[in-house]
Amino acid sequence: MRRSVASVSVRDDPVRELAALSGRGVPLLRQWVAERPRLGVARALLVLATGDALSDAELRDELTVAHQDARSADARSMSLVYGVFLQTHRQYRMTADHLLTHFARWPGDEVAGLMLDAFHACGETDYRARGDALAEEQYALSGPESWTWTSRLAWVRAEQGRAEEAHELADRALALFPRSGLAAHARAHAEHERGAGPASAAFLDAWLAADPRAVQFKHLNWHAALQSLAHGDVADARRRADEVLDRADVGMRSATNWRLLLAGQTPAGRCDPAHVRELLAAPGGMAEVFHTFNLALALAVEAATDDLRALAHRAACDERPDYRHVLAPVVQALAEITAGRTAAAVDLLTGLGARTERLGGVRVEREIVQDTLARALVDTGEHARAAALLHPRTRTRAHHTYEDLLLTPKAPTGA
Repeated sequence: MRRSVASVSVRDDPVRELAALSGRGVPLLRQWVAERPRLGVARALLVLATGDALSDAELRDELTVAHQDARSADARSMSLVYGVFLQTHRQYRMTADHLLTHFARWPGDEVAGLMLDAFHACGETDYRARGDALAEEQYALSGPESWTWTSRLAWVRAEQGRAEEAHELADRALALFPRSGLAAHARAHAEHERGAGPASAAFLDAWLAADPRAVQFKHLNWHAALQSLAHGDVADARRRADEVLDRADVGMRSATNWRLLLAGQTPAGRCDPAHVRELLAAPGGMAEVFHTFNLALALAVEAATDDLRALAHRAACDERPDYRHVLAPVVQALAEITAGRTAAAVDLLTGLGARTERLGGVRVEREIVQDTLARALVDTGEHARAAALLHPRTRTRAHHTYEDLLLTPKAPTGA
């Protein structure tokens, strides 16, 4: 489907590079827009790639121009621009509904596939299932020779916990197009489930070396840090957090540091609690549950018990169910741990069960809640319960030094 927006006058394919999460994607999009300023889809894709850095007024102005130009092109262009409008305005449920209609009319559309994350961003189980089914349908229609849809299905399988299938699909996509960022990311998730350890970190380092500007450079380094933790190379995990993740990467830095602390290890460079408070107080600071959860982890690393209690109270008073019923008890549990009341944290986290999925994020990111419960169980003397909780990991992962450390009695859990 990329051909229908082709007739691109630039030498390289900006849509392909954007789909690959390449560092060349945005520069090529800018060049495309400069050479084809009245091509609505090109302008909309540039907004899709850079929208987080635009003000509301800039976002509106750019998409208004894109929509006007798309109207003079064709129905598909108008549909794509409208999808970008919904996605960049975080209307994820409406985006997902629109994509269902779009793909029914233009099956296999690789450009529209760039917005499929909207189904998971909805935070609703039924929408996540619809998005997964849609990806499977588009893969079946496009065939195994489509690296974009093979990459997408690999990602779906990884999130479903079907690690072997995800790894096989990711390798197939990478064989078709070695620079597929989504395939590399899906493989990282599959290898996390398998506990691949050094082999996974080596693959990620080699893949990133070819494009240090890749969109996922920091995130894939974070995955490599987790693999280093998996096989006990704590120094490398700490090094990656210090050298790659900067002040703006609060979520990944805090997720790394909290894991290090849970395992009884010295954390990497800390986050500034005042900066975390600023982020929470900023407009949109609690707009997304997973973002707020990451800020809570940052406070936990700093043992900022009072801040955690205040945040738990705000979440408990929030009208959104995911904040009240999931985020609030998780944040309260973190507060109890930093205050030394681990048994109370066990009660709070045990009561959540499968509801932790409502925190958003992806499997590997939510796994830290289970890590925290396991550590708390060990610290309250319930080693058998903790071991049973982590047994699926230690049984199936080739490297699980991190899990072994979680099960080691008397490791500290506070900052």
